[in-house]
Amino acid sequence: MMNIPFSPPDLGKHEIEAVKEVLESGWITTGPKTKLLEKRIGEYCHTGQAVCLSSQTSCAEMTLRILGVGPQDEVILPAYTYTATCSIVYHVGAKPVMIDCKPGTFEMDYDKMEAAINEHTKVIIPVDLAGVVCDYDRIFEAVRNQRDKFRPKGKLQELIGRVVIMSDAAHALGARWHGQMCGEIADFTNFSFHAVKNMTTAEGGAAVHRLRGRIDEEKIYKQYMLWSLHGQTKDALAKNQGASWEYDVVNTQYKCNMPDVLAAIGLAQLDRYEGMLDRRHELIKRYDEAFRDLDIQTLKHTGENHRSSGHLYFVRFLGKDAEFRNEFYNRMAQRGVMCNVHFKPLPMLSAYKNKGFDIKDYPYAYNMHKNQLTLPMNSTITDDEAQYVIDSFKQVYDEMVNK
Repeated sequence: MMNIPFSPPDLGKHEIEAVKEVLESGWITTGPKTKLLEKRIGEYCHTGQAVCLSSQTSCAEMTLRILGVGPQDEVILPAYTYTATCSIVYHVGAKPVMIDCKPGTFEMDYDKMEAAINEHTKVIIPVDLAGVVCDYDRIFEAVRNQRDKFRPKGKLQELIGRVVIMSDAAHALGARWHGQMCGEIADFTNFSFHAVKNMTTAEGGAAVHRLRGRIDEEKIYKQYMLWSLHGQTKDALAKNQGASWEYDVVNTQYKCNMPDVLAAIGLAQLDRYEGMLDRRHELIKRYDEAFRDLDIQTLKHTGENHRSSGHLYFVRFLGKDAEFRNEFYNRMAQRGVMCNVHFKPLPMLSAYKNKGFDIKDYPYAYNMHKNQLTLPMNSTITDDEAQYVIDSFKQVYDEMVNK
């Protein structure tokens, strides 16, 4: 029997040497490696600028704060997502407006999303779940259709002139859509580099934006630096290199910067990232072909105008319930294959139940969740291990469906 972990990080000698170099340099906090990673992420995403912080969550929250989102504002987001998409809305004092799934899909119902836009709406947060990019044509169309309802609050919102699209692309670095990289599609995009993501810095994330000359890019970058480092006007690297130690603190802000030790891992990962994505897509193709004749639904990771980041391989057991899915999970684990479930819709979680959300109001999100299973599929899996996952899946499926 093989033991197949769900999502181990894809790390090797290149990453170890990169971290060693930083440790031996004597500079381990935010410094030249972090600045270089920001530059390279911006180039990779075709945005020209990126900000690397401690997590996707901190990137997204700092973005909301830079946009001036706060009390009396509303932020539209899907019910089918991880808590990080929504918790940041509470952090800034705004109101989350959850949208159910479109029947049969993991994406928001875009008609319901458009209907929810009102004079209080400041931001919409689509989620590129599993690395599959959302239908941004439809999202931007909805924002244009409801533009007359937009009431800007603050200079940046006035300059943008409509509801902001801020993508939760925690899963989606490297995804392509209609000839664009994920990162240059939405107004703001936030990525995760957590240990289970395609590209990791152990913990970390990046924010990019695509404002097309309407906004002073350097000014936005400086705002991220202030918000992520106590509102201090000069970081440790700048003080170390400058002629003066003098600095100011212009506001009582936050602490969520990325250190060079972690950025070094990210730089090493980025050097071979396209190869890692190619390997994921090889495995997706192999799984798709093996499961073609089974009565299951899987995500479409490639098409004429899109290619996902291949982050997660979703399976839905059509016509089955949560009890079936949970038993399937247990039987796979007994064979040494660790699967997962992505995600419990937010209204099923105590934090959101306690705030008045009820999963009964989101029947399509629940329907997508109740029979969903995520198989191990990542760039560390060998061909033999992938075949073992396939064989185990088919054996369990046959036992449970044809018993």
